[in-house]
Amino acid sequence: MFEKIISKTPEDSHPTRPASAPLPPQASVIGTEASKPAAAVSASSNGGQRNILSNDVHIKGSVRFTNDLLVDGRIEGEISSDGALTVAENAHIKAEVKTQSVVIYGKVHGNIVCTDRVEIKASAEMVGDIKAGILSIEPGAIFVGKSEVGTPSAAPKQSSPAPQINSKKQRQGNQSGKDVAHAS
Repeated sequence: MFEKIISKTPEDSHPTRPASAPLPPQASVIGTEASKPAAAVSASSNGGQRNILSNDVHIKGSVRFTNDLLVDGRIEGEISSDGALTVAENAHIKAEVKTQSVVIYGKVHGNIVCTDRVEIKASAEMVGDIKAGILSIEPGAIFVGKSEVGTPSAAPKQSSPAPQINSKKQRQGNQSGKDVAHAS
C-alpha cells in the first residue's frame, strides 16, 4: 500500500532508519533536495490518491484529506479524514487525529480516534489517548495515554452509589465519631 520511506536531511545523506528495522511496504524516497517536491500526490495501490508531505513541510492548522496521507514533516492542529494516515519516522505530529486508520513510525502528541485501527511501530512515540477498533503496539514503542479498543457487546452496567449517612442521629451512633456507611 505504501512505498519505502527513506528520509534524508541536508547534513546527513544516509538513511535515518537502520537497515534491520522494518519499513512500510512499497515506499518512495522522500527528501529535502530542491528537485523533490515538498508535497506530492501519487496513485496508491487501491486506485485512489496518496498524498505525501516530506520532512521539510511544517503545517499549522487543519489538515483534511480524502484517501491516504504519508507525513514525514510536522503538523500542528487537527487532522481528519476517512482515509489512512501514515506518520513516518521523522514526522512530528501535535494534533487531534480523526481518521479511518493510523500507522505511526514517528512522534504523535495528541488524541487519536480511528474507525478501524491504530498501529504503533517500534520506533514510534505516542503521547495521548487512543480510541480505535484495533490497537497494535510493537515492542520498543512508547505509548503514554489511555486506550479504548473495540466496541463492547453490551453497555456497561451503572453501579449504584454507596449509601450516604444523612441524619445527625446516625452519625452520632458511631463510636469513633467518623461517618461510616454500612451496606446491608
